[in-house]
Amino acid sequence: MPELRKDPIIGRWVIIATERFKRPSDFVSEPAEPSPGFCPFDEGNEDRTPPEIVAYRNPDTAPNTPGWTLRVVPNKFPALEVEGVLGKRGVGIYDQMNGIGAHEVIIETPKHETTLTALSLPHIRDVLWVYRERLIDLDQDNRLNYGMVFKNVGRVAGASLEHTHSQIIVLPITPRTVAAEMHGGKVFHDYRGRCIFCDMVLQEQDSGSRVVYDGDGFLAIEPYAARFPFETWILPKEHSSRYQDITTGGAEGLARCLRTVLLKLEVLLNMPPYNYIIHTTPFDLGPVPHYHWHIEIIPRLTKVAGFEWGTGFYINPLPPETAAEHLRQTNVET
Repeated sequence: MPELRKDPIIGRWVIIATERFKRPSDFVSEPAEPSPGFCPFDEGNEDRTPPEIVAYRNPDTAPNTPGWTLRVVPNKFPALEVEGVLGKRGVGIYDQMNGIGAHEVIIETPKHETTLTALSLPHIRDVLWVYRERLIDLDQDNRLNYGMVFKNVGRVAGASLEHTHSQIIVLPITPRTVAAEMHGGKVFHDYRGRCIFCDMVLQEQDSGSRVVYDGDGFLAIEPYAARFPFETWILPKEHSSRYQDITTGGAEGLARCLRTVLLKLEVLLNMPPYNYIIHTTPFDLGPVPHYHWHIEIIPRLTKVAGFEWGTGFYINPLPPETAAEHLRQTNVET
């Protein structure tokens, strides 16, 4: 019989449609063929991107030339513009402001790799560390309130270039999803005096049925009310509300956890398209006791249709316990 499950943080309901149960092989699609054409992110093409903001490079090399291992550049087609004033205003009953923000691209390697897992653990650690550096720097702009770090892999997931990269969009407002998580966390904390995410970590470790990875300071789980097949969350096992507070040791542990989880998904599902998103606190907050930063990984295996749009519910044909078992049994070399 299908189950209705309620997300304990924001109260969102999900239908676990057990009568539609599928095997992992049912979600596998043919991976996209590599694009043979020109790639502006490859080493040697630095003049085809906007000038770099930050680069990890050989100290004997000049900016915007070869010799780098990682570059951060402005997005050539930004969603928001960094220059200008917010200009908040009302238009009748409607609120409006100028599209002020920042939109940056992290080019993760000079080689034409299509997956983050092709990189070494120290290299992935550098990618995770530059996320921290950019969020700290962008926090200095008092017009901006929230930094969203995300990665799109595959055209179905929104990637326009296959060269492995991620993005940061910094907004003058807090996204509704994060605001809802923070509100749910505060309600729980006010009532019980504990962080709901910390309780979730402990309960999932105790149960084990939805755990994919447990080690190096991080826990990867299939959430209880997973919206999508193989939706996976990575959480620090110790309380931390801001991604910017990650340590060098934490970045190393996160690199190992993230690489392991992504490899398992790639092996089991034959290189699926996916998104990952870092959820963290707004810039104007210091550390808070009721929120816990985390990464949400969403393989793009099913379609959102009329029922989902009309109700805000999601239909997931694969119980998260089954997804976790399949991922645990998928052996990868890390």
